[in-house]
Amino acid sequence: MSRNAPTARARSLRATQTHAEARLWHVLRARRLGGWKWRRQVPVGPYIADFLCLEAALVVELDGGQHSETLAYDARRTAYLQAQGFRVIRFWNSYVLEFRSAACDVILAACGGETPSPNLSPRGGEEEPGPTSSNLLSPSCGLPDSHIGVGG
Repeated sequence: MSRNAPTARARSLRATQTHAEARLWHVLRARRLGGWKWRRQVPVGPYIADFLCLEAALVVELDGGQHSETLAYDARRTAYLQAQGFRVIRFWNSYVLEFRSAACDVILAACGGETPSPNLSPRGGEEEPGPTSSNLLSPSCGLPDSHIGVGG
C-alpha cells in the first residue's frame, strides 16, 4: 500500500458519504457542536475514522447494516484506535437519522461538554476567566465502546 493510499481512500469516502454521515457532519463541522473541532474520514494508521476530534481524543463511527457482518474487523479497529489514545463511540446509521439530536448529546458529553471560550469584558475586550474543568462534564463519562441505538 502506497504512503498516500489512506489519504486517497479518505478523500474518496468524503466524496461518497452516507446520508447519516452527511446529517451528522452538518452538525459537527465548523465547530457547531460545543465548539469542538471535528474532521471527517481521517486516516489513523491503517484505518480511516469516520469522525475525529483530536482535542477530545474521540472517534465517532457510524455503521450501516454491513457492520453486523464485520464484527471482528470492527473490534480490531476499535482496539487499534484505543491503543492510539482515542475513545471510540459507535452509532447505527438509522439511529443518527432518527435521533440526530440525541446522538449529538452523547457526542458532546463524551467530549466533555461545551469548550471553554474567552469571555470578553465590556471594558476594552480583555479576557476574563472562562469556565474551569471543574464545571464541565467529565471527558471520561463512562460511555461504552459499543453501538448506540438499534437496528442497522
